[in-house]
Amino acid sequence: MNLKRILISACLIVWIAFAQGQSIQRAEPLHWWVGMHNPELQIILYGTDIGDCEVKLPKAGMELKRVHRVENKNYLFLDVAIQGDAQAGIYPIELYKGGRKVLSRDYILKDRDRSLVKAQGVNAADLIYLIMPDRFANGDPSNDSVKGMRETAVNRDSMYYRHGGDIQGIINNLDYLEDLGVTALWMTPVLTNDMPKASYHGYANTENYQIDPRFGTVDTYRELGKELHKRKMKLIHDVVPNHVGLHHWTVLDRPSSDWLHESETFTQTTYKDQTMFDPYGTRADKDFMEKGWFVETMPDMNHQNEKVQKYITQSHIWWIEEAGVDGFRIDTYPYNDLTFMGKWKEAIRSEYPRFTFFGETWVQSVANQAYFLGGQKVGQQIDTKLEGVTDFQLTYAIGDALNQEKGGAERLYHTVSGDYLYPNPMANVIFLDNHDKDRFFSTVGEHLEKYKSAFSWLLTYRGIPQMYYGAEILMKNFSRPDGLVRDDFKGGFPGDEVNKFTAAGRTDKENEMFNHVRTLAQYRKRSRALQHGKMTHYVPQNDVYVYFRYEEDERVMVIMNCSDEEREVGLARFTEGTAGAKTVRNILTGESSALPERVSLHGRQTVVLELR
Repeated sequence: MNLKRILISACLIVWIAFAQGQSIQRAEPLHWWVGMHNPELQIILYGTDIGDCEVKLPKAGMELKRVHRVENKNYLFLDVAIQGDAQAGIYPIELYKGGRKVLSRDYILKDRDRSLVKAQGVNAADLIYLIMPDRFANGDPSNDSVKGMRETAVNRDSMYYRHGGDIQGIINNLDYLEDLGVTALWMTPVLTNDMPKASYHGYANTENYQIDPRFGTVDTYRELGKELHKRKMKLIHDVVPNHVGLHHWTVLDRPSSDWLHESETFTQTTYKDQTMFDPYGTRADKDFMEKGWFVETMPDMNHQNEKVQKYITQSHIWWIEEAGVDGFRIDTYPYNDLTFMGKWKEAIRSEYPRFTFFGETWVQSVANQAYFLGGQKVGQQIDTKLEGVTDFQLTYAIGDALNQEKGGAERLYHTVSGDYLYPNPMANVIFLDNHDKDRFFSTVGEHLEKYKSAFSWLLTYRGIPQMYYGAEILMKNFSRPDGLVRDDFKGGFPGDEVNKFTAAGRTDKENEMFNHVRTLAQYRKRSRALQHGKMTHYVPQNDVYVYFRYEEDERVMVIMNCSDEEREVGLARFTEGTAGAKTVRNILTGESSALPERVSLHGRQTVVLELR
C-alpha cells in the first residue's frame, strides 16, 4: 500500500471515529417560525467536541451569518437570518471536519399558527387566579412519578414532596374557575424542574423548552391555552430570567466561564433592592444584590453576556408563539439586570404589541416599587419599559386596614395616595396573598367579616386583582414554612373525602365566602367602572374609608368600615362622588332603594353600592 493510500485510510479511520464519537445532542430553540418580525435567530448546538467544526446551512431560506465558538468545545452558537421568502420546512445544519461532512441536524421552521389566540395582554378588566399546579388537581395520575428524574417520590402527607397535581387537572376544572368569575390564569412555573428536592414549585427550571413531564407535555400546555381562550380567559406564563436550577443543562456543562455570575466562593444576593437606586450606594453593593445567587440551588444568569440574553429572550418568545401565552409574570424582578430587562421587553413587544408584563417586586415602599417600572418617572437612570408590578405595598396596607384597632383606614389611604409615582397605577397587580405569603384568612384571624371586606376591596379597587387558589373557600395557614400555604385543593385528587369544587362539598361558611367572591367577580366582569374607571377617594373619618370607581354613565361607591364598632355614615359629604345619583343597588344583597341619607355598617363591614 503506498503512502497516499495509507494517509487516506488513516483519515477515514479518524473521520469514522469522529463521527461515531459525536452527535448533536441538542439544538435550541427546538424549532422556530417563518414570518416573525425579527428575522434573526441564535441557535445553540450542543454535542461532544463539536466546537472546532465548520458549519454550513445548505438550504436557501436560512442564512448563516456567524459562528460563535466558546471556551467549551461542546457548544456552537449560530447567528442565522431567516429570509423573507423562507418557507416552512426542514433546514439541515451540517458540520464539517477537514472538509468532510461528519454530522448533520435537521432544523425545523414552521408556519405561524394564525388560528392560535395569543398575546392578548392582561389588564385591569381581568381577575387573575394564581395556581400552584402540583397542589391544585391531579388530572393524570400516570405522570405523578417519572422514572429517571432526580425526584420521583410522591407524598401528599409532606409539604416538600410532589403531590401529583398537573395541567390536565387544571383543564378539568376550568368550568369552576369560569363560574367563579376568573378571567386569567397564572400558574407558578411549569417548565422541567429536575431538581432533587422541592421541585414542585418550579422556580429552579432545568430546561427552557420543556414542560415538566410530571405536569404534562407541551401539547397539554397548548391545550390549556386553547381551553382558556374558548372561555374568553387568558394564560399568564411565569418566567424566571434571573436564575435557573443548579441542574440546568447549561450549568452542568457551562458554555463559558461568564455564562453565570460566579466568584471563587458562593456569593448570595443581599436582597437589598435599595442598592439599585441608592444615590450614595457603592458599585460593590449593587453587584452583591444583582449578581449574587438567589439561593445555593439557583445559579444567577449573567445578563451582561449577549448569548445569555438571546437564550433567555428567544425561549420566552417561543412559549408565546408555541402555546398561546397572553402575558408574563416576572419572578424576582429587582434581581435582574435592568438594562437587559428593557431590551428583553422591547424584543417581545416588537413581535407582540399587545403583550403585557408585571414584575414581582417584593420591596418595602411605594417609591421602591415605582423605581422598577418604566418611564423614568422617579428619575431612574434606566428605563425598564415595565408597565406593572405586584403591589406589595397595598397588600400590607389592606392587612393593616382590617387588623389595626385604629388608623388602618389611614394606612390604606396614605399608600394609594402615592400612585402619582407610577406611570400607570392601573397596570399594577393587587392581591391579598400568594404562594410566598401568609394566607389572608389567617392574616385576619379567620374573621369572616374582615375577610369578606378584603375581597370587596380587592375586586373594586384600582389595578388588576389577583387571588390565590383556594382563597374563595377559606384555605388558611401561615408561611412559616412556606409549604403550609401550598396545601392541596381538596377534591382535586383521587381519594379525597370531600370535593370543594362543588357546593355540596363545602361547609356553610365556605359557601358563604365562595358566593361573596363569585357575586363580586361576576359583577366586575360586567362593570366598566370597576374594569377601567377612574377612582376618587376621601380622607378617612372615624376609621371609615370611602372611594368611588366611575365612568361617565356608571358609578360604584365602596364604604369600608375599618373599625370593630358599628358606624353610621352620612352621605352628604360625598356629593362629589355620588354626582347626583338618585338610587342605589347593593351589589352583594341585590337590594335597591332611593339614595339614603345615611348608611349603617357593622364592625369591619364593607358595602359595595351601584349608583344610578
